[in-house]
Amino acid sequence: MNDPLSLTELDATDLAAMLRVGTLSVRQLAEACLDRIEAINPDVNAIVALRPREDILAEADAMEAAGPGKDQPLWGLPIAIKDLEEVAGLRSTSGSPLFKTHISENDSLMVSRLRAAGVLIIGKTNVPEFGLGSHSYNPVYGVTRNAFDHSRSAGGSSGGAAVALATGMLPIADGSDMMGSLRNPAGWNNVYGFRPSAGLVAKDPIGDSWSQGLSTNGPMARSPRDMDLMLKVIGQPDPQQPLGLPGYQGFEKVNPENITIGWIRDWSGYYPMEEGVLETCETALAALRKMGGNIVEYTPTIAPESLWDAWCILRSHTVAMSSMPLYADPKKRTHLKPAHIWEIEEGLNYSAQDIHHAGVIRSDWFREVARLDLTMLALPSAQMFPFDAELDWPKTIAGRDMGTYHRWMEVVIPASLIGLPAASIPAGFHNGLPMGLQLIGKTGQDAQVLGLAQAFHDATQTA
Repeated sequence: MNDPLSLTELDATDLAAMLRVGTLSVRQLAEACLDRIEAINPDVNAIVALRPREDILAEADAMEAAGPGKDQPLWGLPIAIKDLEEVAGLRSTSGSPLFKTHISENDSLMVSRLRAAGVLIIGKTNVPEFGLGSHSYNPVYGVTRNAFDHSRSAGGSSGGAAVALATGMLPIADGSDMMGSLRNPAGWNNVYGFRPSAGLVAKDPIGDSWSQGLSTNGPMARSPRDMDLMLKVIGQPDPQQPLGLPGYQGFEKVNPENITIGWIRDWSGYYPMEEGVLETCETALAALRKMGGNIVEYTPTIAPESLWDAWCILRSHTVAMSSMPLYADPKKRTHLKPAHIWEIEEGLNYSAQDIHHAGVIRSDWFREVARLDLTMLALPSAQMFPFDAELDWPKTIAGRDMGTYHRWMEVVIPASLIGLPAASIPAGFHNGLPMGLQLIGKTGQDAQVLGLAQAFHDATQTA
């Protein structure tokens, strides 16, 4: 049971239980993961800022000697934190040459909660520069490569996390999601990613805490129950913040016969889809139907073009406001990638009336979903399979021009725009490349979405 290969294949939930009862030591698990990283990471470049092996093992021994605390459900589990988060004592670059030597003094709120829950932090996972774009490459660490085809993209911005999970280098990982960054890389690497309801995972208590942002942190794993394990730690309110949801208590045991899923497909042809994407997703839907789920075709009444317009306004405005200190300094601006500068300048051009208009569209879409007599919605996790890792971004899908560096990810914005909980579940493979399916719930239905994802996982696992 404790040979390195089998350890790196086990669920985090099982590993946590073994660590707690003493059938597995923290050092044994750390060594297994580090051996796996040494063997695999040079080919995929998913783990970055890796701490020295001797330091990690010394900390593992100290943890073992102290034993697990009562409130440490993640005790002893190795984790590498996405390189958009501050981790005290580690290089935290956000993939930017502006921060290539930056050593964090403090943990972010989410990292502090993970650390308090007992994780063993071994390093970082790779991201696109400042998390922009769903392709994990940057001038600090280079490109992260797909777990199933090293010539292809891993997705992003949680690309390093997804590949580390898929290749057994980590048992559990964190990610973040503005425009599919927990869902696209999960789908492209045959693992699970979960975007929680807006406000469930508290953000750092800095800046404007009243405006509801477009992004959120969340868990990634090789099973929904492992995401559930992590979400119970990070999905808790923060008294310093005025907006949020009650603490996450754990997923529901869902009876699929009580679930009706509205399959949006390609939104009546609006979304261009690479050949094989819809067919692969429909295979996963067939499995849900076999479990007793009711799958119906659904086309929203709101114009999809209006969602895209609202998204572009709100996203660019958000990026512009957060990036202004860098953009305003001519020397620092030269180190920003062209897509980042474009996004900032787009955001600066929008008026207050534009932002209000986008907010109205956003609200209209929220109300439409809230009124639906459907339990969940379903969409592909991406509109194409992993593309050539040497590209910056795909310029066309199915012969249609994408126009912007992020248009090819449009399929994720129905959930992102209104902060809905969305799980990417593995849908299958087409010509050797993975695809995911988004299961999207209504606000606050995180436990139900994860419960259905776990039921799907249990039903589709091979012996």
